[in-house]
Amino acid sequence: MNILGIETSCDETSAAVLSDGSVRSNIVSSQRCHTDFGGVVPELASREHERLIVSIVEAAITEANIAKNDLYVIAATAGPGLIGAVMVGLCFAEGLAWALGKPFVPINHVEAHIFSPFISDEAGHREPKGDFVSLTVSGGHTLLSVVRQTLDYEVIGRTIDDAAGEAFDKTGKMLGLGYPAGPVIDRLACEGDPDFHRFPRALTASSQTSKSYRGNFDFSFSGLKTSVRTWLEAHDSEYVQKHQADLAASIQAAIVDVLVEKTIAAALLYKVNAISVAGGVSANSGLRAAMQAACDKHGLALFIPALAYSTDNAAMIATMAQLMIERGKYRIEDNSYGVAPFARFEAARKGAR
Repeated sequence: MNILGIETSCDETSAAVLSDGSVRSNIVSSQRCHTDFGGVVPELASREHERLIVSIVEAAITEANIAKNDLYVIAATAGPGLIGAVMVGLCFAEGLAWALGKPFVPINHVEAHIFSPFISDEAGHREPKGDFVSLTVSGGHTLLSVVRQTLDYEVIGRTIDDAAGEAFDKTGKMLGLGYPAGPVIDRLACEGDPDFHRFPRALTASSQTSKSYRGNFDFSFSGLKTSVRTWLEAHDSEYVQKHQADLAASIQAAIVDVLVEKTIAAALLYKVNAISVAGGVSANSGLRAAMQAACDKHGLALFIPALAYSTDNAAMIATMAQLMIERGKYRIEDNSYGVAPFARFEAARKGAR
């Protein structure tokens, strides 16, 4: 079963080929045109996807060493994401499927992240046994879900303001680290002291709202941004520059502590024996190390995608399509074109409880 996956939800143009569950190619082109603007500019993102989509898809098929007619199905992100960016990949994929006479499978981008730990690599297929708790963290989403092997899931917590990745980027911008700041904070944090300054951990057992914490798995990072800005305004630039690594470590610790505490608490409450962490922020070394230590402490298995599959990529789109076909969530005979793109995430499948 050869599946072509296409991903254009934000600022990565990606195409991948999955053959019988194994990744044969995964081409990702990350846009650099947004750097000077301090964030992704939707119109620029759409134009870059239009410019690159043909060459990226051709490169993925060539690297997989197959012909277009060897494809079984074609899948693409239908949302959520920047609506113009989503439409580029979605329309291209539907047009290609129609031209080749192949079925088309629309994919929910966030769901693909949730199940990205299922992606096969050189080490073989790894998958949690039984229900598991998924933490999905990126620049646009922070979600906690309880997930079943049937691909049913229930979102039990989400951010009420900023996503974790957004908090990394915006606090990093305050420190003058440019965009995207998340990876830079991660590198600096390795050299800094996480106890240099304790920034707030909102909606956790250690916060002022601890009395209402039990069973509340939502996230909030807007207070962290305010706290960082207030701290920076109270200190001169020379002192800030001297302690830039310490500040990066302190900010990272504040975000990671919240993510780990909430995820572990959810796993214990729902009595599962495995946790997965996915999305762009799952590439953060501090989060990976802290989550692994917490899972070891509580006897929980931890599943995290390889770094290549943590950020937006088409391999997860193709993998999600295969899982949906294999587990009866999508029937090839129900294929239809003209799928409407969507910008916002709404949980599509429930019943995990």
